[in-house]
Amino acid sequence: MKLVAGLGNPGRDYERTRHNAGFMLLDLLAKQWQCSAWRNGQEAFVTDAKVAETKVVLLKPITFMNLSGRAVASALSYYKIALPDVLVVSDDIALPCGSIRLRSSGSAGGHNGLSDIERALSSCAVLLGKTGRDYARLRIGVDAPGRVPQKSYVLEPFSPSQTPLLQESLQRAAEAVECWCRSDIATAMNKYNAPV
Repeated sequence: MKLVAGLGNPGRDYERTRHNAGFMLLDLLAKQWQCSAWRNGQEAFVTDAKVAETKVVLLKPITFMNLSGRAVASALSYYKIALPDVLVVSDDIALPCGSIRLRSSGSAGGHNGLSDIERALSSCAVLLGKTGRDYARLRIGVDAPGRVPQKSYVLEPFSPSQTPLLQESLQRAAEAVECWCRSDIATAMNKYNAPV
């Protein structure tokens, strides 16, 4: 079993904002994989799919971005999922809009949602001889904020010029997630981290 957690903020006010790129990807995957309706569980909206012979749980935390770790840790415990079978999807201001980047582990890079997941997973990860950073992540580029304060920028909708780039990157990201589900993070990285 694998877990794909997409980060974002719940509610209509945040639906199309840059910080909700993770939610957007999970909505696309749920549609493409013909998942059942989202249900409440583990402080998140949850649905599941079967990719090849692997059961995949899709998780959208409803705790708001800065508390995403609670939902991810709860899901790992409830579904008995190991860290190598976790993929977290988030926005990234360090990547240009239209690009994606997969990593097998790493730092939060200043992303509050990833920082909270690292904190929440640290205690259970130590028992496995790992750290709270030892989970795969897929970052979706949203461009740097420029002169706009970062907090304001990520909570604004994508601009008209960014929207087609976002759609392309979401489709590519969906393919990357399916590749990860069917094989492993190394295979997905080799195929999808190449320049577009």
